[in-house]
Amino acid sequence: MTLLSDLGQAAFQPANTPDIADALLKASGLRIDGERRRGRGAGLNPSGRFETRERIAFDDGWDSLEDLPAFTTQVQVEKPRSIITRNESPDLPFERSVNPYRGCEHGCIYCYARPSHDYMGLSPGLDFETRLFSKPDAPRLLERELSKPGYKPRTIAIGTNTDPYQPIERDWRIMRQLLEVLAAAQHPVAIVTKSALVLRDLDLLAPMAEKGLVKVGLSVTSLDNKLSRSMEPRASAPHKRLDAIRQLRQAGIPVSVLVSPIIPALNDHEIERILESAQAAGATEASYVLLRLPLEVSPLFRDWLLQHYPDRYRHVMSLLRSMRGGKDYDAEFGKRMKGTGPYAWQIGRRFEIATKRLGLGRRSLQLRDDLFIPPNGSGVQLSLL
Repeated sequence: MTLLSDLGQAAFQPANTPDIADALLKASGLRIDGERRRGRGAGLNPSGRFETRERIAFDDGWDSLEDLPAFTTQVQVEKPRSIITRNESPDLPFERSVNPYRGCEHGCIYCYARPSHDYMGLSPGLDFETRLFSKPDAPRLLERELSKPGYKPRTIAIGTNTDPYQPIERDWRIMRQLLEVLAAAQHPVAIVTKSALVLRDLDLLAPMAEKGLVKVGLSVTSLDNKLSRSMEPRASAPHKRLDAIRQLRQAGIPVSVLVSPIIPALNDHEIERILESAQAAGATEASYVLLRLPLEVSPLFRDWLLQHYPDRYRHVMSLLRSMRGGKDYDAEFGKRMKGTGPYAWQIGRRFEIATKRLGLGRRSLQLRDDLFIPPNGSGVQLSLL
């Protein structure tokens, strides 16, 4: 079997290299048939790195693979003991976050959260976008944690790992219930999404915005519908995200645009157009993140690149590695978000010039935390008097 770690070297051989790497993937049985994964981002479903066995679909000549069903979305209930996650990363502008779901049906091929599925005994590939976990107890847990004696409010970020407005939110409505808890407690919240479903909750977000309790960031990766559809198959189309920015601003809600991730030789030429379109729609802040390929995300992304843009494979990976110290990824704090080297500097400078021209400086609106009213959460002992 050809190891995915070998594909980077194989794809840099001089003659017809994408075809060679593609053939190696098919021969090893790693790539899932297109009909079974229609509408999904990943082409692979490798076993998690903590598993002792690796399962590979292999056609034994008896057409056994034709009977395998298509990947459908399955949702399993997860019951965590707590819901607020804390981090100390100097690269992140928040210290607390809440994730109502594990896994994401949007299927973004570049999603840095994919490796988290390893901890559930599942694949960071197709399993990540089809075998999802919901946390229906999240609103109750949040209310309980906000009610604890001595709790001090700080902005809670939602959408930093997986999207809280992914398609299954239409049925589960966990994000809306979380907002109801936060609104009642007058607690600040920052939301990141790439879904127009956020507009459903305007009735909650607008009153919170009047009190300085909420801001929303819309991620716009590309204005090219074809690229967006293949790279983020179940996320909202680019024009719908821009329309979401427009409607949020009309409702008085502060909105920023996240040009994330920037992929060299694939969407980096769109930086200025995305910023101009977002500013015209009403965005007042902007930020960006360079493509991150931690752990299993790298082979998944490289396989996707070979499928959809084989002629750009060598160029994209060469530029990316030039910004990551010769590797697919550098996880060092201070480098992982922006990269290093001349090309990374050029991207940063272009972004800086464009945001300054458009008035999209990173002002990082500070939300109010002085209005907080502790809720009477379940499981918390109340005072006698």
